[in-house]
Formats: sequence, C-alpha cells, structure tokens
Amino acid sequence: MSRRLDLRLGLLLTVIALWAVAIGWKLSVLQVSDHEEYRARAQKQQRTSVDLEPPRGTVYDARGRELAVSVEVDSAWADPRRVRAEADPGEVALAIAELTGADPEVLAARLASDREFVFLARQLDLPQAQAVADLGIPGVSFVKEYKRYYPMGELAAQVIGYAGIDQQGLAGLEHLYENRVAGREGSKTLLRDAGGRTAATPFLASTGAAARPGASLHLTLDATIQRIAERELVRGVESSSAARGSVVILDPGSGAILAMASYPPLDANRFPEFYGTERTRNLPVTAAYEPGSTFKMVTAAAALTGNVLDPTDELECQMGAIELYGVRIRDHHPFGRLSLRQVIAKSSNVGAIKTGLAAGDEGLFAAVEAFGFGHTTGVDLPGENPGELAPLENWRRWPLTKAYVSFGQGISVTPLQLTRAFAAVANGGELLRPYVVEAVTAADGDAVERTERLVDGRPVSAATARELERMLEAVVTEGTGKRAAVPGYAVAGKTGTAQKAVDGAYSATKFVASFTGFVPARRPALVMTVVIDEPWPRYHGGDVAAPVFSAIAEPVLLYLGVPPDAEADPDLPRFELAQAVDAGGPPA
Repeated sequence: MSRRLDLRLGLLLTVIALWAVAIGWKLSVLQVSDHEEYRARAQKQQRTSVDLEPPRGTVYDARGRELAVSVEVDSAWADPRRVRAEADPGEVALAIAELTGADPEVLAARLASDREFVFLARQLDLPQAQAVADLGIPGVSFVKEYKRYYPMGELAAQVIGYAGIDQQGLAGLEHLYENRVAGREGSKTLLRDAGGRTAATPFLASTGAAARPGASLHLTLDATIQRIAERELVRGVESSSAARGSVVILDPGSGAILAMASYPPLDANRFPEFYGTERTRNLPVTAAYEPGSTFKMVTAAAALTGNVLDPTDELECQMGAIELYGVRIRDHHPFGRLSLRQVIAKSSNVGAIKTGLAAGDEGLFAAVEAFGFGHTTGVDLPGENPGELAPLENWRRWPLTKAYVSFGQGISVTPLQLTRAFAAVANGGELLRPYVVEAVTAADGDAVERTERLVDGRPVSAATARELERMLEAVVTEGTGKRAAVPGYAVAGKTGTAQKAVDGAYSATKFVASFTGFVPARRPALVMTVVIDEPWPRYHGGDVAAPVFSAIAEPVLLYLGVPPDAEADPDLPRFELAQAVDAGGPPA
C-alpha cells in the first residue's frame, strides 16, 4: 500500500515538474524570444493613431479683416467591429443619416468593413454633433477637425477660392498658395480598453507629431472697396439685363489690386454646389473679350509715341465709313474733321483706323505689345488668360487686321490687362505687375514673403502719358463717357462697345459694354475697368458701364480720404497726396 502511494506521489510530482517546465518554457518564449512580436500585437489592439489636420492659415484683407478662417469642429467616426458587436449597423446607419443628411447605404457599407476607423460624418455643426452624441451608440466617437469658413460669404469669393472637406485648396488663392497655407499634419494616439472603447490619452498623444498651422495671406483687397464694387456691379448687370459682368480696381502707383468682382455672385461657403460652373470663374483674370473702343487709347499712344500725329492734328471722318481692301467699315456716326483728341473723345472708328494706319504695322504692334497685351500680366492668381494677339506676320499678310485692332476688334484682352494698361498712363508710363497678396506670414506672425513693386516696362513716356490723360479726360467732359463723371473729381477714361462674335460673325444683338478710367485724372488714386457682357436693350459702354464706374468711384474716393480736386494741387504727386491725407488733410 505504501509503495503504491509513493509511486503515485512520484508520478504526480513528475507531472507537476513537467508542467512547471512547460510553463516556464512558454513564459520564456512569450517574454524573451517572442516578446517584441506580442508587445507589438498588444499595442496594436490597445492603441490606434489618428491623423490630426493642421488649421489652414487665415486670409486677411488689406486692413486685417478675416476673409477665410479655419474653425474647429467635430467629426463622427466608428470602430465597425464594436458597432456590429453591440448594435444593429443598419439601424445605426439610418439614425446617423437622418441627423446628418448622409447616405445611409454609404454609412452601412462603412460599418460593414473590417477597418478599425471609419468616418461616419465629417465637420458637423455643433447641434448635429450633439444630436449624434445623444444617440449613445457604442463604438461611435468624435475627433476634432478643421473646417474652412468664409466670414464674409460672397465677398471676393472667386478670388479667394475654396478649400474642400479634406482641407485642400481647390480654387483661387486657396489653391495657388496651397503649399504655404495648408500647414503640416500631426498625429494623435487613442487608447482602447478591454471593451474596445476608445479615449484620447494626453500622455500618449505626446508620442505623435504636433500639427503645424499654415501660413496666412495678407491681401491688397480692401473688404469695403470690394463690397462697394460687388454691390454696384450687381445693380449694373441686373438693371441692364446682362448675362455677366466684372470689375477690377488697381492702385496705379503700385499695381496692388484693391477690388476684383465677378457676376454672377458666389457664396464661398456654398462653393461645392457650383464647383466647375461659371459662377466660380474669376472673370477679370480668366475672361478675354474684344475690348472695342477702350482700346483706342493704345492706338493713340502708338501715334503719339511714333511722332506721326499729335493731339491737335485733324483727320477726315466726314463720310461715316472707310473702305479698305474692298471692305467697308462703318462708324457709329458721320463726323466731320476731327482732331486726334476729338477722335478719342467722340470714339470715331474711322478716326481710330486712320490713326492706326498712320502709326504703321510695326508702330501699332509695338505699342500693343509694350502695354502687355497678348501676354499674361503675371498676377498671383490662377487661370490667367493671356488674351489673343495675332503675330505681326499676320498683320502684314492681312492688312485689315491692323484696321480692326485700331478700334478694338480682332484682338482679345482681359479686364485686368486693360486696367494695367490704363494704369501705365495714370502713373506716368510704368507698366506694373499687378498683385493681390501683399505678404505671407508664418503662424508666429513673421513675414515669410512680401510682394515688391515690379515694373515690367515703360510703354509710353511721361510726356506722352500726360497727353493721353488730357485726351481721356475729354472723353468724360465732352465725349461718350459723360456718365462716368464723379462729382468733385476730374475723371479720365474711355468707353467701349464691342460686337460679340457668334458662329464666326459679329452679332447685331450681342455686345460687350465697358468703361476703363482713372480718378482723380491728374493725381490718380485708382484705376478701374467695368465690363458688362450682353446688356440689352441699352448696350453702349457710355450708357451701361460708365454709370457703374461713377457709382463705385465716388464712395471709394470718400472712403480712401482722397480730397476733391478743388482742395488739392493738381500737380501734387500721388505719394505726397497720400502722406497729406494720412497727416489729416491736404497741404495748404
């Protein structure tokens, strides 16, 4: 009996010993040889990493007002496996879809996946986020994201552009400056408990990289001037039953863009609804058109620069038409003999053609190129249209080209190109590079980039610019641009009425009406182009576009503190005038 007991005890001890050895061996495998593998598997089960979006840089107007900002919002996400373990994924999809407007079938498909992290609803408004949270669905959590918001809605929407739901710039400045405005992503670690629930863990988050905010843009656009331009453009387009329109305003001394407006208007916060449509186009930069009579300024500049005519030389315009190479080109009115000054003031096509013929192929073409036409201006905006300018060889091959270009047909320009050309006359002859971003600053406020004044050429001398200014002033005082007059200020400018080409022929009912000018004429504070496309039944630039110029210029001059002509020395340089205004008034 004793021997049997001893045998059993020995056997039991042997089994225990073997079991202990097996456990020890297994522990050594788990803790030593396979330690890193199991540690990694445990961390994968316990932790998950979420990318953190950086806030995009803010876009400011010229006076520091916010035009585009990034606001922190909640986005709902889920661990599909836990949702399926504790709830009906179909019911969850329907409940969240009802609160957020999402597609329930899309949500159901996401909840059926084997992924650990899926978005259910992005960038929720506060009431929506609270409503989703109140559902108390197991496995559904929230993460902070940034949403792009445009506080001023329609203001300069086509210029600023749009950033999508993934915070990527898709249009306008948001797209062009994406690399600087976007910032750098970070990451955040989430810890899961035994039940699969997740929570943000601050001490673990420190193991990731912090998100770096993007740089901010400081624009030359002034929200007040922009608002005035947009308001009057809407009134001008709608009162003339036009299809579209645009306005661009430049500072002639620097090339800075003070306002740039397009019609139809666009609310930047609703940009996705209109993405790819005409509403999103920045017309002053992208829409080229035949300028019509506003281009006669360039023709006059060519004649003056070539010393073939002076403002008092007379041209015969009595017949109201001219025949060249078997083609009869009519004027809008039969005039008598007109001086070059009167040709511009009364906008005679025959007089402009004879002026262009006097300048010659090379002379007129050189003037057109010197003012920058046929090339992009280099403005810091995407999608710029260079317009169309036939090469000089074509002018020689088809002599009528020069005749048509002389009065602004057979060539296409953008409103920005034309405004820059008139700015060169206004500032005494310098063709400046237009720009809309004054500076780019890092998140700490330090300037990363600053735009400098850049002269691209000198198309006319200071003396010629002065003569052109006097001729353009006569357009408003005694010619076709009388409705562009601004009380208290002398205005220099030119009207334009161009027939639109439809199916290869000029239409008798579709026109582009425009006015380009600067004010005050002899100490310019701003240069502006107004384009009204397809107005009807009134369609002349002097009737349709000139009044919009006046309606914008008057409040803008008052806003800028530019004194009326009676209070200022007409020979005072513009930069001295600005200093006088800043000091509290004009010099005695």
